[in-house]
Amino acid sequence: MALVDQQSIDVLTDNAVLTVTPAAVSIIRDLLEQREIPNHALRVFVTGGGCSGLQYGMAFQEEPESGDTVVTNGGVRLLVDPTSMMYLRGATIDYVDSLIGGGFRIDNPNAVSNCGCGHSFKSSAQAGADDAQGCGTCGSY
Repeated sequence: MALVDQQSIDVLTDNAVLTVTPAAVSIIRDLLEQREIPNHALRVFVTGGGCSGLQYGMAFQEEPESGDTVVTNGGVRLLVDPTSMMYLRGATIDYVDSLIGGGFRIDNPNAVSNCGCGHSFKSSAQAGADDAQGCGTCGSY
């Protein structure tokens, strides 16, 4: 495990940066307990791909990396790299329990359009791009 310079990590408790609903906090805590990794954090990231150009991702990670923003919200830690933070600032992570399509949902004020699946979005920088409309998994076209 690499040591990280603590000065290169921002620790925030400001809900305006990234909010996690009580439902999502509960699920994150349950997952950490089930996997027996109670000291890990949830890395939330944005990567290229998906049917709208950008897609969300999540993974558990023990320690932040250099440059990460650490958001403590509802007793859970979230890790966000600088590039992803540009797209996620102000977003809310929720957990929806549904018979069809339940799971984590991100309400992102930085997205100008979302795919119906909720896992892919288009930013304002991509608004003029002519790319796919919808995906095979969500049925949005």
